[in-house]
Amino acid sequence: MVAAQRPLGTPFGPFTTAEEVAGDIDLSGKVAVVTGGASNLGQETARVLAARGAKVIVPARDAENAKRSLSYIPGLEVSAMDLLDPPSIYRFADDILGRYPSLDLLILSAGVMATPLFRDLYGNEGQFATNHLGHFRLTTELWPALRSAATARVVVLSSRGHQLGGFDLNDLNFRLRPYDKWLAYGQAKTANALFSVALDTRGRDHGIRAFSVHPGSILGPLARYLTHDEIDAFGALNADGTAVVDPLRDMKTPEQGAATTIWCATAQALRDKGGVYCEDCDIAAVEVEGNFGVRPFAVDRDMAENLWRESVRFTGRDLPAEL
Repeated sequence: MVAAQRPLGTPFGPFTTAEEVAGDIDLSGKVAVVTGGASNLGQETARVLAARGAKVIVPARDAENAKRSLSYIPGLEVSAMDLLDPPSIYRFADDILGRYPSLDLLILSAGVMATPLFRDLYGNEGQFATNHLGHFRLTTELWPALRSAATARVVVLSSRGHQLGGFDLNDLNFRLRPYDKWLAYGQAKTANALFSVALDTRGRDHGIRAFSVHPGSILGPLARYLTHDEIDAFGALNADGTAVVDPLRDMKTPEQGAATTIWCATAQALRDKGGVYCEDCDIAAVEVEGNFGVRPFAVDRDMAENLWRESVRFTGRDLPAEL
């Protein structure tokens, strides 16, 4: 388990917004890449970073639609990239490395949830491939720029969905067990948390710190594969069909949901920490039951290293030994 996985007691909480966390911080001269930045949580994250002076690049599968959605944010840049298409990831990374010698912030916010079974071109289960393997490829490709920044941060969007379990290193692709969309989602979100643990181990001596985040439950495009009845069963809808907002029950607005991401990306309180799972703008407590906190298996160093090895095997990519 990560020794630093203990709450700090910050002045923030579930009602805090990304704007409030960012405060008057100045990110002028900083470069940030935000996957999933075209909508919902990712868009609010990109907006707040850009408003503080950062140069923000958003890779998107549908670049033209993303440009329209983000046109109100001055200076923000959109590039084409699909997390399920490795060549597009490598093209995007090559372009970034060619134009920006250093990368200060890498926010891995894109993802899918509870989808019907699908697989990538290599046969990997789709939620695991999108949420984890695509981001694994992107991070390893952008590693030289992260190292050049000297004080870079990588923030990976995980979820309390990791508490659903389902993580099985011997069957990450659901070849040996029946596919269950929620177990697959839980596995992918566990992978996101473990990725930050292993990444921080590799990056901290180079000034790179990694964090995973539970943003809260925000009704948005992530729920596109759920029926109205499934969403209603979570108690997420008001009588008029609008989303319930109740931060004490983890039901947040996008502005509140992006707060922990911005906190992990900018907080001075985290300058000597990393590899931790965070929620409500603080490091989460380790909990073995209940809805809050992080499960021990999602921050286990041995499991994180085992996942890293499997990820290298699946993708054929790893961090460069020398730069």
